[in-house]
Amino acid sequence: MNKDDLLRELGEIASWMDAKFMVPGTNIKFGLDSLIGLVPGIGDTIGLGISGYIFHRAVQHGIPHHIKIRMLFNIFIDWLIGLIPLLGDLFDVKWKANTKNVELLRKHLEK
Repeated sequence: MNKDDLLRELGEIASWMDAKFMVPGTNIKFGLDSLIGLVPGIGDTIGLGISGYIFHRAVQHGIPHHIKIRMLFNIFIDWLIGLIPLLGDLFDVKWKANTKNVELLRKHLEK
């Protein structure tokens, strides 16, 4: 898979997870990560799995160690704060770990 196809695939996943929907009457975007996170315990673990897939695909394309660390930090914070009922789901609306990680990959691949 070439880099454009990879970025398109992962960008679409990130969009669904982080920003596919909008709160009516606002500019606040949220995704499935915020919605599935409402399911105690398991919702954040499902989100962690999807974030892990994005990370795995990035690793397959040879990202350097320092980018791996940043991506894992984004995923960890998203998962850890997401475990806090309601507050974690509100945090997901703002943090957007998947979008951040796809952007890190994009910047690396476009060098």
